[in-house]
Amino acid sequence: MASRPCLYAFLLLLAFQSTMIKVNTVSLPPPECRPEVASTKEKFEFLLNFLILKIELFLRSSIGRGINDISPGLVQGPAPIGATVANLDNATRKIIEEFGLASIGHLRAIINTTLLKAPIPVPQLDISPQAYNIFLTLILNDTKKSNPPYNPYANTNSFLFAAVFASSFLNQYYAGIMPSIVGNDERKLLSGIMLYEGGVFGALRAGLNARFNLTVPPFNFTVGKLTNLTAQLANQLAGCGVKDEGLIVPLQLGAENRTRSNVVPGDINSLAYVRSARELMRIAYTTGNASRPGGLFPQGLNGAIPRRIQTLNLS
Repeated sequence: MASRPCLYAFLLLLAFQSTMIKVNTVSLPPPECRPEVASTKEKFEFLLNFLILKIELFLRSSIGRGINDISPGLVQGPAPIGATVANLDNATRKIIEEFGLASIGHLRAIINTTLLKAPIPVPQLDISPQAYNIFLTLILNDTKKSNPPYNPYANTNSFLFAAVFASSFLNQYYAGIMPSIVGNDERKLLSGIMLYEGGVFGALRAGLNARFNLTVPPFNFTVGKLTNLTAQLANQLAGCGVKDEGLIVPLQLGAENRTRSNVVPGDINSLAYVRSARELMRIAYTTGNASRPGGLFPQGLNGAIPRRIQTLNLS
């Protein structure tokens, strides 16, 4: 017969194994929501797609110029489809220009710090009103193009939604990859960019919050209502739970369950939400499928991560 100490040790081992199984079962996300296995270089390469999207959108809408107009030789590739100067109020125009110019600095710092070399290949971007109108068509659950059409360049209220989307892509990907970045210089670089982008995201959301009760011409719903609708669509397309939220949320989703105000969204501990590459692709493509390009990237994203996703036909 086994001794009593041996029996106790055996029972403790069983309890420990049972606990570990429960912890792993609870904490491990489903395969379609797990971060991609990739090198540090590949992760920087992936994020450049969305950094270039943000820069081109911000600069072309504010001053009618692109990356190579400001810093020739950094990038190479097709011009964005449908870009135009937006009808912004002067204060917003200056802010959007500033954020776009600052992101060129981020792009240059990434090239100088990582193994990536200039000129960076540019993906084909579609930032036309027609491309953004796909989002609103999905939001309104309409089988046809939304009528009247959504034009992000028509006014400040409309444009800020496109701007927040562009910043959100970066903010959520930076937060997701930060723990896995290898190299002191690379981690320092990403930390600096991530902190700046967090400020951009907060400023843009604050801009929307200041317009909460205003309508989004030519529609009759308010800015506040549209933030809830766009968040719901992003969560639906990404397919990995609630990671985008509107400016007003139920108390159970607000900070410490004590406020419905939600200018800067966060999880139960008000930590930044993170998204994997596949989640971002599902949203940006507007298809809900990381292997089916469309939306803002009609020909897909550049880099090793999107190529692997496409080759393996991962949704």
